[in-house]
Amino acid sequence: MKQSLQKLLEPKLITYIKKNGYDGSDFIKDALSGLSVAIVALPLAMAIAIASNLPPERGLFTAIVAGLFISLMGGSRYQIGGPTAAFIVTVTIVAMKHGYGGLVLATIMAGVLLVIMAFFRAGELIKFIPHPVIVGFTSGIALLILFSQLRDFFGLSIQTMPPDFIDKLILYIQNLHQTNPYSVVVALISIGIIILMTKKYPKIPGPIVVVTLSALAVWVLNIPIETIESRFGTIPSMLPSPTFPVITFEKIRLLFPDAMTIALLAAIESLLSAVVADGIAGTKHKPNTELLGQGVANIASSVFGGLPATGAIARTATNIKAGAVSPISGIMHALWLFGFMLLLSPLIVKIPLAALSAILIVVAWNMSEIKHIRLIMKAPRADRAVLFVTFALTVLVDLNVAIQAGIALAAILFIHSMMGAVEIRSYDDDEEENDDPDATSKKVIPKGVEVYEIKGPLFFGIAERLVDTLLLFDLPPKVFILRLRHVPMIDAAGLHALEKLTYQLHAQHSVFILSGVNKNVHNYIRKSGLAEEIGECNIVDHIDKALALADKIVAEPQNK
Repeated sequence: MKQSLQKLLEPKLITYIKKNGYDGSDFIKDALSGLSVAIVALPLAMAIAIASNLPPERGLFTAIVAGLFISLMGGSRYQIGGPTAAFIVTVTIVAMKHGYGGLVLATIMAGVLLVIMAFFRAGELIKFIPHPVIVGFTSGIALLILFSQLRDFFGLSIQTMPPDFIDKLILYIQNLHQTNPYSVVVALISIGIIILMTKKYPKIPGPIVVVTLSALAVWVLNIPIETIESRFGTIPSMLPSPTFPVITFEKIRLLFPDAMTIALLAAIESLLSAVVADGIAGTKHKPNTELLGQGVANIASSVFGGLPATGAIARTATNIKAGAVSPISGIMHALWLFGFMLLLSPLIVKIPLAALSAILIVVAWNMSEIKHIRLIMKAPRADRAVLFVTFALTVLVDLNVAIQAGIALAAILFIHSMMGAVEIRSYDDDEEENDDPDATSKKVIPKGVEVYEIKGPLFFGIAERLVDTLLLFDLPPKVFILRLRHVPMIDAAGLHALEKLTYQLHAQHSVFILSGVNKNVHNYIRKSGLAEEIGECNIVDHIDKALALADKIVAEPQNK
């Protein structure tokens, strides 16, 4: 137990150094890759904070503090952590409803939940969230991010943005006449530069080129558009002192759903990012250690005035392509960002908001999952339904509701498909495999004996169908044989169905025989007390034994 706990707690940083060692040349590679990532992260961190209706420095605090702890304590060799666009909608709504103090408490709670998830080995369970649910809420978030940036894209002088999609749309339409053409031009040119840099010069980060050129253009040409300085003033050049929110039971109760959303988003995004990193670099991450690192990072980020954080897929990919060796590159990325804030804060505030909106619009497009949506559109109807329901609820209602409803709908549709896959049939159904020597159709069935077979798990989805088989008989059979050779598992509802079937057959003076019961199913039948009701002698491991027993029963004088 101690060893497994130690393995869980051991960060990838320690694991890597123990196994591979670390020297000066490795550090130089990590420092340079960390610098590349920091250049990409600088404008993104501020843009994400501004899009969340919060001061830009909160994004920087998050990238520095959370980025440090995610690399220091996480389970992925190349993971880069910080604020991500996926959190914009949730952060905006929580901060609007409960203030920044409420957001801090929700993030701390989310961090605690992530730590608990790590200790309960939930890292492996995240993969069971259906793909259409992930694509649905990710593409829904992408659309909401796009809409959140239209104010700065068009240079509209709207003071407060409503959280709801429809309200935003109406407000934009009402204020479209206020469009600042300079903002539109700067934003469009910025998008064009990012696309050009991505295609022609992929090694040069497009966002840093955009913010540098746009800030110079606004300063030199005196272009009349909003900048970070005109809206927010100066930004601090140091991290704030750690502060803790006032915690009450009532606040915890109110914020718990939002904390769950933050924790789930952080878990999904970070593990997806780690999987992508593994695919690019051929490594293997430790999912539970990653959740632990994410939990500690979110607690630390909120205490130091930051936002929720998770693994950032684009920044992680940049880290690998820049030649990172170990998690120290992520630590260096955080330290480089701290240096930028310390030395360049007077210049950073000159960045125009239209340029930051352009960066996030490109991020939203990359998040939109167009390829995956096209793929799901060719999938079964159930997957399409889950995708559209999750997407619609994310955009029109709430991310909490969307994730819960998406998972619930996916589960219901899965159960429905499983019900269709499980067969309950009699020996009269001539659909069995010709090469099956134990096929019921190849056996001699005594008169007065009915043989039915279940193929698939005996679970709550088909329990009632099993009980309803007795309604098919005009006269009750003398012996009812139920073959379970293809039943790998049974749940409580399946046991209850067997119990009901047993009582109904006994009431009709019929003998109930179970055939081909595997050890696992037999064990549950015995534990539930059903073996005594059915009769241990009537539970056999092969159809030949069941038929021999049935033949003996129908041949007894009292049954003649």
